[in-house]
Amino acid sequence: MKKPFADSTESCVMYRKYNGGRSSPVKGMNETMRILITVCFGIVIGFCLGVSIPSYSPTKFNIESSVIHDVTKIGNESIENSTLSSTNITSVEDEEKVMDNNAVETNATTEPKIWVASNPKGAESLPLGIVASESDFYLRRLWGLPDEDLTSKPKYLVAFAVGYDQRYNIDKTLKKFSDNFSIILFHYDGRASEWEEFEWSKRAIHVSALKQTKWWFAKRILHPDVVAAYDYIFIWDEDLGVEHFDAEKYIELVRKYNLEISQPALDASKGATWLMTKRKVDLEVHKETEERPGWCHSHLLPPCAAFVEIMAPVFSRDAWRCVWHLIQNDLVHGWGLDFALQRCVELPHEQIGVVDDQWIVHQGVPSLGNQGQAMGGDAPWKGVRQRCRDEWAMFRTRMENAERDYFRSIGVDVDDHVT
Repeated sequence: MKKPFADSTESCVMYRKYNGGRSSPVKGMNETMRILITVCFGIVIGFCLGVSIPSYSPTKFNIESSVIHDVTKIGNESIENSTLSSTNITSVEDEEKVMDNNAVETNATTEPKIWVASNPKGAESLPLGIVASESDFYLRRLWGLPDEDLTSKPKYLVAFAVGYDQRYNIDKTLKKFSDNFSIILFHYDGRASEWEEFEWSKRAIHVSALKQTKWWFAKRILHPDVVAAYDYIFIWDEDLGVEHFDAEKYIELVRKYNLEISQPALDASKGATWLMTKRKVDLEVHKETEERPGWCHSHLLPPCAAFVEIMAPVFSRDAWRCVWHLIQNDLVHGWGLDFALQRCVELPHEQIGVVDDQWIVHQGVPSLGNQGQAMGGDAPWKGVRQRCRDEWAMFRTRMENAERDYFRSIGVDVDDHVT
C-alpha cells in the first residue's frame, strides 16, 4: 500500500523538473524586453538633454572641420567610420589683433586689399596700372575708338589772358605758332563764345572768368599734372608784337642753350623797365647784363642775371612744376615772381636767359587795367596798378619770411642767406 504513495511523490518531483525546464524560454524573453525598454528610455532621455542645451554662437568660435572616411572591409561587411580630423578655434579677440597688425585677410568672403604707397595721394587703393595721374589739353571725339582720336599730339602749350578787343592782335600772334602748340585762351571779359571767326579758335581751349588775370587762371587751370604732356609752356600777355618772332625757332634756341626759364628779348627801341630783357643785337641769347648802379646785389642775381619778366615767360615742364607752387592764390598780378624764379632751377645764371634772335615788342595796351574799378575819382587802371605794387611788396615779405623760417629751422644764420 506504500508504493502508490511513493509513486505519487516521484511523479510530483518529475513534474516540477519538467515544468521548470519548460519555463526557461519565457524567462529569457522577459530579460530581452527589459533591455529594449532601457535602451529606448535612454535614447529619449538623451534627446531631451540634447535639445535643452543651448547652441554656441558662431561669433564666438570658428570651427573648421573635415571628416575622414575610413572604410574597413571585414569579410562581406563594410564599416564606415567618420573621424573629426582637425578643429581650429580662433577667438574674436585674436582676429582683431591680426587686423590691427594690417594683415591681409584672404578667405572665401574677403579679397586681398590693394595699397600702393607710391601712388598719388588719395589713390593708394588703386592698382598702379589704372592710375592716370597726368593729363593734357588734347581735344577728343565723341565717337570712334579712343586710340584713333588724335592725328597729332602738340608738344608745346601757349596760353593768353585775353579780352575781345585784342582779338586781332591775338590772331596775328597765333599765326606765329605752329600746329605743334595747344592753345588756351583765358577770357577775362566773359566773351569766350565770340571768337569763332578765327579758324584756330576751333581747336583752342576757352576758359572764362570775369576780371581775372593770367596768373589767377594759370594757378587754377595749368596744374603741372594737367600740362605734363608739354615740353614748354608759354604764358603770355595779349599786347605783344610778334613781327620778328617765330615760335619753332625760339624753341630751337631754348634747347640749344639749355634754358629752363626764358623770354624773347624786347625791342630796345621801344624802351624797357629792365636792361636784362632788352635785346642785344649781336647775340642769339644772353644770360646776364650790366644793370644800373645799385640795382643788383650780385652780377649773378636778379635783375642782372637769372631774370625774365612776367609779361612773356616760357617755362620748361620741370621748371613750371616748381613755379606753379610759387604762385600765390591771392596775389593775382604776379608782381615779384620774376625775382623769385631763380628758386626753380638748379643753376639760375645758366638756365634762365633772354632769347635775342627772336624778339617781340611790348605794346603797352592797358586792356586788363580797364577792368578795374574807379575809386576816389581815379581812373580804373590806377587802382589796378596800385594793387600790383602792393602785391609786389606782400610777395617779397612772404618770400623773405619763408626763407628765414626755413634757415632758422635748420640752425643756419639767416642774415647770410636771405636775399
